[in-house]
Amino acid sequence: MSEGQPAIWRFLSIFKSVVRMLPHKRAVALGGWLGLLVAKATPVKFREACGRCERILGVSKERAEEIVRGSYRHFGSAAAEFARMPAAARDIDSLVTYSGLEYLRDAADSKRGAILVTAHIGNWEYGAAWVAHQGFPVNALGADQRDRRITDLIKELRESAGVIALGKAGDLKAMVSALKRGEFIAVPVDQDAKEFGVVSPFLGFPASTPTGPERLAARLGCDVIPIFCIRSGDGITIDVKIYPPLKGRDGKPFGADIQESADDLNEILSDEIRRHPEQWMWMYPRWESVERGIFDDSGN
Repeated sequence: MSEGQPAIWRFLSIFKSVVRMLPHKRAVALGGWLGLLVAKATPVKFREACGRCERILGVSKERAEEIVRGSYRHFGSAAAEFARMPAAARDIDSLVTYSGLEYLRDAADSKRGAILVTAHIGNWEYGAAWVAHQGFPVNALGADQRDRRITDLIKELRESAGVIALGKAGDLKAMVSALKRGEFIAVPVDQDAKEFGVVSPFLGFPASTPTGPERLAARLGCDVIPIFCIRSGDGITIDVKIYPPLKGRDGKPFGADIQESADDLNEILSDEIRRHPEQWMWMYPRWESVERGIFDDSGN
C-alpha cells in the first residue's frame, strides 16, 4: 500500500474541507450533485451499471438509467455525510429514525456477540455510528485502499463516531476475539466473494456469496442480525431498520447449513434492494465471478 493516488487524495481533501464548512443539508445536496457529475464523467461505467440494472431487475432502459442516476446521486450524498462524520456523530439521533433496537439490546445482554449484516445500500456508515451512539461496542471491517492515506481517513472517520476500526474482513482472529468479548461486528455482505464463496441467488441471479457470518455463527453461537440504513424521502433523515436475529430452517441454528443460510440472507438483502434500488451500488459487478465461469454447475 502506498500514496499512489495523489489526484484522488487532493480531491478528497478539498471535498472533506468544503462539506464540513457547509450546513448539513447543503453538504448532502452538494455531494449528490457531484455524484451525478461523476456519472456524466464516466459514461462507460455508467452504461455498464445501467445494463446490469436493466438485466437484473427486468426494467426498461429508461427506468434503469433513472435508477442508476439516482444511485450515483445517493452515493455522492453518502460520501458527503461520511466526510462530515465528526460533526454528524454528535447529532446522529436527530438524523436517524429507527425500529428494532430491542434486538440489539437482547444480543448485547446475551454476551454472545453479534454480526450486523448489511449491504452497500443507504448509508451503512451512519448505521454503525448510530449503533455506537446507543452505547454498543461495534466494530467495522474494512479493506486497504491503494492509497494508504485514504485507508487512514476511513479509519479516522469511523473512530470519530465511536466505531472500532477492526481491520480487514479476512482477519478471522480479530473477529472471533471481538465476538467472544460480546461485541458487535458490522459488515456488508453483498460483494463478490470470488472463489471463496458459495453460489447463491442474489436478486434472483447466481452470485459468489461470502459465508463468514454463517460460519462464525455456527462456530460461536453469535447472533446474525440484518440491519439497513435507508435514506428517507426528505433526503436527509436515515431510517435504521433492524431485523430479528436470523434462524435456520426447520429449527436449525443459523449457519448450521451454510448454503441454506446464505440463500436466506441473500433473499433479505435482495428484498431491501428491490424496495430501494436507487440506493444500491449498481456500479459494482456483483455477479462477475459466476459470469466469468469461476464456478461450475456444482458450485466452487
